[in-house]
Amino acid sequence: MRTSWRTASLVATAASVLALTTACGQDNAAPASSAQNVGATAAAGDYGNTGGNGYGADGNQSSASPSPAAPAGKLAVAANATLGNVVTDGSGLTLYRFDEDTANPPKSNCTGKCATTWPPVPANDATAGAGIDKSLLGEVTRPDGTKQLTIAGWPAYRYAKDASAGDANGQGVGGKWFALAPNGKKASLADLPGLSVRKDPKLGDIVVDKHGKTVYRFLKDKAWPKSVSNCTGACLQKWPAVEAVSPDDTKGVQKKGLMGFVRPDNGVKQMTVNCWPIYTFSGDKAPGDTNGQGVGGTWYAVSPDGKPVGAPGK
Repeated sequence: MRTSWRTASLVATAASVLALTTACGQDNAAPASSAQNVGATAAAGDYGNTGGNGYGADGNQSSASPSPAAPAGKLAVAANATLGNVVTDGSGLTLYRFDEDTANPPKSNCTGKCATTWPPVPANDATAGAGIDKSLLGEVTRPDGTKQLTIAGWPAYRYAKDASAGDANGQGVGGKWFALAPNGKKASLADLPGLSVRKDPKLGDIVVDKHGKTVYRFLKDKAWPKSVSNCTGACLQKWPAVEAVSPDDTKGVQKKGLMGFVRPDNGVKQMTVNCWPIYTFSGDKAPGDTNGQGVGGTWYAVSPDGKPVGAPGK
């Protein structure tokens, strides 16, 4: 293990959610994941300069080597309100990829001053945490002989201007730097499953739909002995029902009672979490908004186990 690279203070937050077994009369087992191991070690040659400021620092790259970077630790997946699922290191810092690098074969073209602004993530101690497919983790040898972590073949970096866990200030810098998704692609809300979990700074872990929008529960609904929605007519225009998705197209949400039911008023198959009907809110305009929280004392964001977050007595 190499000595730590001095950056701004790190805040440790790595979110990890346990999927539970299904109830309500049926089992919905998640499929086994499969992935190709493309993280093989590759010898790096003379990468030269990228030219210009495309790597997010002033001036051109130099041939000097940057200080060694902090260990990677246990990698995790964090739900970002605008980017979707992103990979973080053991301290919760966002990891990035560089468009001028290559994944097949793995090769880093960020050296010198570039590598000071974008510290390469060491491969030495990197391990796969929740949501990370270890078969996608690999390494590439840099010009100075150090081993850099790769994810699906793409060399991984931190950004010097990310001071705290959850920061993603490097997203889009120079039009060449992007947060890493768990599959090695550029992070995007398009990669979100039908339902997943996001850590809200005020509410904690809450369920979001495939667009990253907050999901809510209506306290006047029923879950037992069967799911019943008491939001009809004009209510549905303000609180659109979340249409059913396959339990396999969810992540971090409790599997028990994760299913759809057919609404008697319009024939739409609505999704439930722990058998409770779920909705989005028309007043939420962007991913991460929680404007529906507590409305009328009857509408609340949904926790991964289906409970209404922050509801009195719940």
